[in-house]
Amino acid sequence: MFASPDDFSRAETLHKELNRHNHLYYVLDAPEIPDAEYDRLFAELVELERKYPELQSVDSPTQRIGAPPLPEFSEFAHRAPMLSLNNAFSDEEIEAFDRRIRETLDTHAIEYNMEPKFDGLAINLVYEQGVLVAGATRGDGSTGENVTANLRTVNAIPLRLNAPHPPEFLEVRGEVLMLRKDFELLNASQREKGEKTFANPRNAAAGSLRQLDSRVTAQRRLSFFAYGWGTAAGVTLPLTHSAMMEQLAAWGFPLTQLRATGIGVEGLLRYYRQIGEQRDSLPFDIDGVVYKVNSLAQQTTLGFVSRAPRFAIAHKFPAQEAMTEVLDIDVQVGRTGAITPVARLNPVFVGGVTVTNATLHNEDEVRRKDVYIGDTVVVRRAGDVIPEVVSVVPDKRPATARAFVMPTICPVCGSHIVKSPEEAVARCSGGLYCSAQRKQALLHFASRRAMDIEGLGEKLVDQLVERELLHTPADIYRLTMEQLASLDRMGEKSALNLLAAIEASKNATLPSFIYALGIRNVGEATAKDLSYHFGTLENLLQAGAEDLTAVSEVGEVIAQSILQFLAEPHNREVIRQLLAAGIHWPVVEKLSSTQANLSGKTFVLTGTLPGMSRDEAKSLIEGQGGKVSGSVSRKTDYVVAGAEAGSKLEKALELGITVIDQDQLIALIEQSKQQD
Repeated sequence: MFASPDDFSRAETLHKELNRHNHLYYVLDAPEIPDAEYDRLFAELVELERKYPELQSVDSPTQRIGAPPLPEFSEFAHRAPMLSLNNAFSDEEIEAFDRRIRETLDTHAIEYNMEPKFDGLAINLVYEQGVLVAGATRGDGSTGENVTANLRTVNAIPLRLNAPHPPEFLEVRGEVLMLRKDFELLNASQREKGEKTFANPRNAAAGSLRQLDSRVTAQRRLSFFAYGWGTAAGVTLPLTHSAMMEQLAAWGFPLTQLRATGIGVEGLLRYYRQIGEQRDSLPFDIDGVVYKVNSLAQQTTLGFVSRAPRFAIAHKFPAQEAMTEVLDIDVQVGRTGAITPVARLNPVFVGGVTVTNATLHNEDEVRRKDVYIGDTVVVRRAGDVIPEVVSVVPDKRPATARAFVMPTICPVCGSHIVKSPEEAVARCSGGLYCSAQRKQALLHFASRRAMDIEGLGEKLVDQLVERELLHTPADIYRLTMEQLASLDRMGEKSALNLLAAIEASKNATLPSFIYALGIRNVGEATAKDLSYHFGTLENLLQAGAEDLTAVSEVGEVIAQSILQFLAEPHNREVIRQLLAAGIHWPVVEKLSSTQANLSGKTFVLTGTLPGMSRDEAKSLIEGQGGKVSGSVSRKTDYVVAGAEAGSKLEKALELGITVIDQDQLIALIEQSKQQD
């Protein structure tokens, strides 16, 4: 049976596609498609060539392992080839693998070494007389890129073997990868600098290791795990793979603690499921597990095929990335008002579930990733992580694709959507009114440092909101005994206590009321600054941008947050209702310009003061325009030390900062008042 013209055409197309994706993956560290899609195309070509051998050519991707070295790096020839592994995706394929091994070796049971399949960059380390002399990427399996200088910056790689009599020559194979936490830190840093972010830890590790300047590599936290060896001379090898791994560990190489040995196919599948259950909680990415016949003598008997050993196989996990089409992009409003673009997807099975939506994080990310409605995209889902759009497949963009337009009005409450130049996230300015932010706004309003309504916690707020009893903070003051007593786990006594706490909260302070409103960027300290500067709420409500920026520590960003919040009529209406409910506060003594003795001065309180609490001391300082910080730095003006002062006092003395006691603090405050 011979291949048809269509078979020849399809094989040629697959050759071109797979070679292009090899170049993107191995050379440019910029893959366009997920591994699962590459595996599918590769498996299709393997099957075509198996069925029609005349389709196989010497330059077929099935005969290659990776890609040639980049010209920027010198070539490095591996003494023993760095082969790839055949993949299996089902239990049946693993059963067939084990059966072939047993039949070839004519035995009933095989012991296997089992380990995770790291999703990183395979490397070869060369040691002569125990000293690291070279390191290279896998490349095409025979020749890799010499990245010795960069590998020397990876702290986990020993520069000298821990051995009194090391091997004359040793090739150690392993994986350079980036831990998930280090990947997140790197991408955050890249965003801050306005530089390219990485799609996943594997790309980040590969891009970091192949820097032309090793100083850049040194700044990135790369990890390494050994998983095998190539040529070894001047050393007697143990009898098993697992024993050789223990020898590598004794020489100083890091190994995964997830290694194990098992007998037969039952042991293999049990290990596969155990590691699969741990996959999402591991500190690094893996995409499967690797099984190797443990006996080195049996490995030698089994030998190799053209591109892979017969004694080993990779058992892949279900893909965490897949390709699908973006049907639309709309936005969701978070509990803090954050506006998040969300891609509505053609349903796709990924990470064990069917995914129909994926986050695009923010408008800047949509632009950076260049996602259009109608695009084919790569979607990633790992465990319980919200699915996200990783990248676009540019070649598949249709002529009808259209760009996303960020709305200017909140789809939930109709308030304006605003974006500060200081952050990437756009936000709804609805605040007290927006139902998407309702629970968060209510909890903040009732919190201890705001209106301090004891007993109005998260579970109770959930019930009140779900029963439509609370829409805005003003509704708190309309709650009745009957309404509260009808709630789950809320008896008459609890209801009475809550009503008493609500009534007590009406005796507020102006700073706590301003803070309770939940204006973005207005924390406790800023609320106090605003109170002491304007004196009354009415003055604050009438303030313009110039008035606001005249307040100490209030810049343009905070001023704009206040103005945007107060520009929404419904926010002002909620404030009116709160005041009508009876919330009041003592008259605030407005700071005059001559009360600048403590203005701009930073205090740190430490130890126990004999005549006042920390909060009382803080109020006295802030009442005269001073600031209270929680930590000592060179910007600290005074440290107020009481009994049992600890490390803050020591640091103040070390930095030469003025240290005063309670009496000296009171004297400073009195002096400030007399200057008024």
